[in-house]
Amino acid sequence: MMTTESATELYRQGKGAVVRTLLEQSSLVETLQQEVVELKRQVAVLSKNSSNSSKRPSSDDLTKPPSRRRQKGKRKLGAQPGHPLHERTPFAPEEIDAVHDYQPDCCPDCGSPLAPADWAPKVLQQVEMAPIVVTKEEHRAHAGWCEHCQQIHYAAFPPEVEKAGLFQEQLTALVAYMKHAHHASFTTIRKYLRDVLGLSVSRGYICKLIQKVSDALRQPYAELLERLPLETIVNIDETGHKENGQRFWTWVFRADLYILFKIDASRGSQVLIEVLGQQFDGVIGCDYFSAYRKYMSDFNVTVQFCLAHLIRDVKFLCSLPDAATQAYGAYLLGAIKDMFHIIHQRETMDSPSFDQALEKARQRILRVGIGLAPSELDRSGRQLKTEAQNMAERFRKHGEAFFRFITTPGLDPTNNAAEQALRFVIIDRVVTQGTRSPRGRTACERFWTVLATCQLQGRSAFEFILEAVRASFHNRPAPTLLPVPPP
Repeated sequence: MMTTESATELYRQGKGAVVRTLLEQSSLVETLQQEVVELKRQVAVLSKNSSNSSKRPSSDDLTKPPSRRRQKGKRKLGAQPGHPLHERTPFAPEEIDAVHDYQPDCCPDCGSPLAPADWAPKVLQQVEMAPIVVTKEEHRAHAGWCEHCQQIHYAAFPPEVEKAGLFQEQLTALVAYMKHAHHASFTTIRKYLRDVLGLSVSRGYICKLIQKVSDALRQPYAELLERLPLETIVNIDETGHKENGQRFWTWVFRADLYILFKIDASRGSQVLIEVLGQQFDGVIGCDYFSAYRKYMSDFNVTVQFCLAHLIRDVKFLCSLPDAATQAYGAYLLGAIKDMFHIIHQRETMDSPSFDQALEKARQRILRVGIGLAPSELDRSGRQLKTEAQNMAERFRKHGEAFFRFITTPGLDPTNNAAEQALRFVIIDRVVTQGTRSPRGRTACERFWTVLATCQLQGRSAFEFILEAVRASFHNRPAPTLLPVPPP
């Protein structure tokens, strides 16, 4: 740091020394300012979370906030005045197994006898589980002696009996349903079978049962995999998957009435080629990940990039230290929010007005995204507004791909449908810690597909699994997950 004495000495050295020192100090200040800006940018990058990037929510800082006591005057917990009452729908008369009638004997106040009154009775419905009965059967294949061959021959077991083994259809389906629908571990399933059903089996046998059910679901899964390339709209997303410490990826393909999962070692466009093919003629809803862009450019596939992901990336621009980039992000964010405001008013607008408003909003977003991006070069010609220019380049190259939903009926502007389908898989990943073999990986693909599709179609996943097991044991065609066309 320069003191008064050193400054005076510099002054006495003459004009040349002063100018030289000022230039050196100016250069140093400029260098330090650039370092500060870069450090602030790095802090912004390291501060990315799920609200301003594509990072998963589980990576956010989950530090528990300090508890706050409820202040006086705030509403109480529970039902609020004026809200509609939510009650269980009563069982229908045909669902009732037994009816118990109670007649009043006398007046509880004075003891006088009561005459029958033409009033509807008070009704209290109850549900009870009957005692669990596990039937234990024994199949005996008797022997016979052949005098001619001089050999013992045994009668053949029925194919469905031999294929079932120890557990028959209901128990086999139940074990598989517990494992994949409720994320139950082998230990938990063993405890349930032992404590509730009085059955003791090994972990290996439970694994064998699940593999049986996985084989029974092979055909329903294959039908959906074959149908996917024919869909007009498919939303796609992917998340990490672990198998014996190795990194895999779980891909989700969501069509209108079914959902398919595929686990692959690759996160690249090759997976899209394997599943959808090179001639896919529909529209893909996805985020801005490079695999989708490559698939889009290589095979001229129509894509709707997720506007929700775009909003997060624009919010990141607003968090950067550069004022010009912040202003650019704020303008762009406002334009995108105005478009969503129009989308939310769809029910209050006629079709021509809605289309016209959307088109104006689209033009404004592209105009702001491309035309207002700040640019500044340093002495070496390096771009200093990298993030803003990258966003502008995104709009220049793929601007129209963010607005396919305007001209494509049924296409959503966001990829929320695929992200929501992955939530169950993410929970399963946390609970089970992934798979341990290719067979386990295949089983997860099939079970997750059945569970998600049945939920989407309003079907019972357990009943579907049971039907598939029954068909497998009796060598009948498996049930289908394909949507049934309306009559």
